[in-house]
Amino acid sequence: MLLVLVVALGLIAAAAVSVLHDGLSSRAQPSALETAIARSARKMAAPSGAHNTSNPVPDSPDVQREARLHFADHCAICHGNDGSGNTMLGGGLYPKPPDLRAEETQKLSDGDIFWIIENGVRLTGMPAFGGAGTEHDHDVEDTWKLVRFIRHLPSLTAEEKLEMEKYNPKGPEDRNEEQEENNFLNGGSTKPPAKSDHPHH
Repeated sequence: MLLVLVVALGLIAAAAVSVLHDGLSSRAQPSALETAIARSARKMAAPSGAHNTSNPVPDSPDVQREARLHFADHCAICHGNDGSGNTMLGGGLYPKPPDLRAEETQKLSDGDIFWIIENGVRLTGMPAFGGAGTEHDHDVEDTWKLVRFIRHLPSLTAEEKLEMEKYNPKGPEDRNEEQEENNFLNGGSTKPPAKSDHPHH
């Protein structure tokens, strides 16, 4: 009994050290133990039927473009247009957004990816985008289209990335710079528009 207790306490101490490495900073990288536990927990959390659910939306150029622009507007702020997760916001999250192009994501089933988008992942920055009656409620078909796009991410082209940049959310400074460029190209003044009296948050 004493040996079992000592081993259990040792495991608890090792887990605590693993979780609390680098303090509680979100700049830290999750340890191998945390990553393994998180993946197992995610797998157990999904309903048994989710894994085997097939994507009902056929793939097509139109579906890819619609999903690509949706991703640029809603998802790229954390995941990046290329799905790498190398963004300012993504870099400040703990754990960091996964590289959606990597094998660890691509080997998930369509049903798994759909479930994650719809339900989010607890204790991460991934919100739930599904759910009837919420202000974030959206068409389930949009989620299935996003699954199609995530499958395409490993072969995303430079032209597709460039198009996505036009649909990324923009702050006041980005809009001013864009306006200056448009004015210059149209032969007008490059003076930026007057700033609003209302602060942006």
